[in-house]
Amino acid sequence: MVRLLRRTGTRSTRPSGPRAPRAHRFRRAPASEGRQAEHHRQEERAPDAGPPTPGPLAGIWSALTGRSVAGQVFVLQVVIVLLLVLSAVVALLLQVRHDTTQEARHRSLAVAEAFANAPGTRDALSSPDPTAVLQPRAEAARKEAKVDFVVVMNTDGIRYTHPKPDRIGKKFVGTIEPALAGGTVIEEINGTLGRLVQAVVPVKAPDGKVVGLVSAGITTEHVGGAADRQLPLVLAAAAAGLLLATAGTALVSRRLLRQTHGLGPREMTRMYEHHDAVLHSVREGVIIVGGDGRLLLANDEAQRLLDLPSDAERRHVSELGLPPDTAALLASGRIATDEVHLVEDRLLAVNQRPTDLEGGPAGHVATLRDSTELRALSGKAEEARERLTLLYDAGVGVGTSLDVTRTAQELARLAVPRFADFATVDLFEEVLHGQEPEAGNELRRTAFSGIREDPPLYPVGDRIRFVATTPQAHSLGRGRAALEPRLGEAPGWLAQDFERTAQVVEYGIHSLITVPVRAGGVVLGAANFWRSQKPEPFDEEELALAEELVARAAVSIDNARRYTREHGMAVTLQRSLLPRKLPEQDALDIASRYLPAQAGVGGDWFDVLPLSGARVALVVGDVVGHGLHAAATMGRLRTAVHNFSALDLPPDELLGLLDELVGRIDQDEATEGGSAPVTGATCLYAIYDPASRRCAVARAGHPPPALIRPDGRVEFLDVPAGPPLGLGGLPFETAELELAEGSRLVLYTDGLVEDREHDIDAGLELLRTALAEAGPSPEDTCRAVLDARLPHRPSDDIALLVARTRTLTAGHVAQWEVPMDPAAVAEVRAAVTRQLAQWGLEELTFTTELILSELVTNAIRYGSSPIHVRVLRDRSLICEVFDAVSTSPHLRYATMTDEGGRGLFLVAQLAERWGTRYTPTGKVIWAEQPLS
Repeated sequence: MVRLLRRTGTRSTRPSGPRAPRAHRFRRAPASEGRQAEHHRQEERAPDAGPPTPGPLAGIWSALTGRSVAGQVFVLQVVIVLLLVLSAVVALLLQVRHDTTQEARHRSLAVAEAFANAPGTRDALSSPDPTAVLQPRAEAARKEAKVDFVVVMNTDGIRYTHPKPDRIGKKFVGTIEPALAGGTVIEEINGTLGRLVQAVVPVKAPDGKVVGLVSAGITTEHVGGAADRQLPLVLAAAAAGLLLATAGTALVSRRLLRQTHGLGPREMTRMYEHHDAVLHSVREGVIIVGGDGRLLLANDEAQRLLDLPSDAERRHVSELGLPPDTAALLASGRIATDEVHLVEDRLLAVNQRPTDLEGGPAGHVATLRDSTELRALSGKAEEARERLTLLYDAGVGVGTSLDVTRTAQELARLAVPRFADFATVDLFEEVLHGQEPEAGNELRRTAFSGIREDPPLYPVGDRIRFVATTPQAHSLGRGRAALEPRLGEAPGWLAQDFERTAQVVEYGIHSLITVPVRAGGVVLGAANFWRSQKPEPFDEEELALAEELVARAAVSIDNARRYTREHGMAVTLQRSLLPRKLPEQDALDIASRYLPAQAGVGGDWFDVLPLSGARVALVVGDVVGHGLHAAATMGRLRTAVHNFSALDLPPDELLGLLDELVGRIDQDEATEGGSAPVTGATCLYAIYDPASRRCAVARAGHPPPALIRPDGRVEFLDVPAGPPLGLGGLPFETAELELAEGSRLVLYTDGLVEDREHDIDAGLELLRTALAEAGPSPEDTCRAVLDARLPHRPSDDIALLVARTRTLTAGHVAQWEVPMDPAAVAEVRAAVTRQLAQWGLEELTFTTELILSELVTNAIRYGSSPIHVRVLRDRSLICEVFDAVSTSPHLRYATMTDEGGRGLFLVAQLAERWGTRYTPTGKVIWAEQPLS
């Protein structure tokens, strides 16, 4: 109910239907509100109101159109003026007509009597030709008297005179009987000259006998002229009246517009209706108190919240039965913001502001809000917000890695303590290894989180098989969440393990929600949420929240499971393709490391390949991409390097063959898949000879090798950078250098020196620093490099190979020059026998003599000088024969009748391995024998 300022009488009852308008008094709006009201008024202008006049004439136009009070007054004034003008004109016309008629009667009578009594008129009537005498006189009299006609007639009414001669001799139109009787006739008729007034008088003889008649007449349009003079004055007065009415209306309209801020009657009515509807519809109490502390207005909500009496209007607020502090606040008028007051059983938040700002009336307005209901609503809203936040955090905080265990732990940590006091995640054993789970198998407790660390729940790592009556078993079997509000009264759950479940209940855990971790149609395990501190058990709403929470986490757990399976397959494939152990050799002391990327295995590889002549080949390569495809391509390239290295090719030629192989792989993939080639690889190939301490290196798009000299200096070798494998068209170059004994050659892939934080140059400098601080052994070097350079989560594979050089001393090498003479073969056999005796290898004398005899004989017979022999004592006894011809011998089988052709066959049978390699000046035929 609203009680208004200066309203008398009892308070009216508000109907249940539409509210009746009330004459509320509102505070005058400031200028900004006036502009908003004007804008609102223009937007809601009635369609028939016409276009608004812009600028200051808008109010005047509104007034003149009659939509405002001033306009209605103006229209009334115009109507009154027009009525007065019309009345004046009618009265003027009537008066003029009356005056004109009277003047015409008097003038026509005077002229007729004067002419009838004029001398000679009576005599002319008795003359033989009255017309000849009277016509000139009558016309002269007519003109002199300014009448329209003077007619003289006989007693029969026959005209003797007339202004129109053709009418003479004709019957007079009019009444003559009274004149014949001696009287006078004055009448208004429509004569031949139009509407006229005429008088007929007799012409009498001396004896009184009527001897003739005289008639004079005048048309009414030739009489007067007063109307023509007075009518403009009347119209001018009317125009002046209209002008004054317009000016007055404009002044009144401007003042009304200023007072109403541009609002017309309809806008004012609509605004009042809106204000009244809003005032009684809001869920806040509104009261207005005057400057004297008396209540002026209270809306329905304020009546309800304050429980005001029915006669509260015009009473002082201290008399309304309010609490003292609330009454004091309302009476003081001080500014208050969300000040809480207890009124009966309600907590009201009171806001109070004065109304006399910007020239408003004295007093203040207060709004009342029931914070009791708001507190309950805000509690529900806060609870809903917290649940939405929990689900959002689950979306961004669970599944940050592709690790099943870590993802389950993230779910448990997220739920505690925001949703539960303890949380456990149990997954099938197969899920942890990336496999599809089988129903009925045991679960493993994978994750735990709680407000305390000592609950009597199964610890992480335990294998659990839930009995059929437990909520976990029901949840896993049906694929739906289960709620156990009171664990102490749940025999099915207690049957799992009577001793442990009793400890759980005694510990204070009293409520459980278990939700299956389900991805698609596969159940991966169960998530359990336990409550102990909050006395209320879990409810259905919390069950739905737990289902949503676990559903989001289940996707991440399943992704991690799938990744674990695929990653395990790729790692298994890759490790099967990498060397399981490094081959035994004495030329280099080698240590290696391989670390797959976190995002998936790649195509990095390394290899150590023993070659002929105690030489060793070092290989490091990198296939572009990750996954099974990269690992398979790496295996193909590693196999190809093994095969090509058996040909004893120099590094640049071997890389050329690899380049052709990668190009063919690209072509095959493009043909089969119909897409562009995707294979790309880099490779570095080095051959170290311990006898000469020479190292030949070539690279195809690979980072340069690092060299740690015996004194600890670190440098990156200047090896020409060839194009990556698969591009084709450009040759590769080999760089040769001599390495001091104890030098460490460091080969690596780009995953060690490149990452997102810096480029390769910065990575090389960091690697240089790590190598300079590394220990002397290859193992120490690998450890120091990975400790200093390994990223926390490498995005690319890392392959590292460190080789410390050794040399074959002069005591392990024997060599002789051989002349082009078959007799020199015996000298070679004798020298080798002596050397083997020095080395203590007498048991190998026979086979060695036979092998060298055959190889030297072939060199003398089919080769050219210079020829020399070298024997190396390493892990095996190596015999080498050098000559200057590049033609390679071929093993063939001689028939029974052949005299020769059995030399290489014998060598192949006696030696463990043999072969041919080419040098820039010729070739080397070599054979190896085991020492034990």
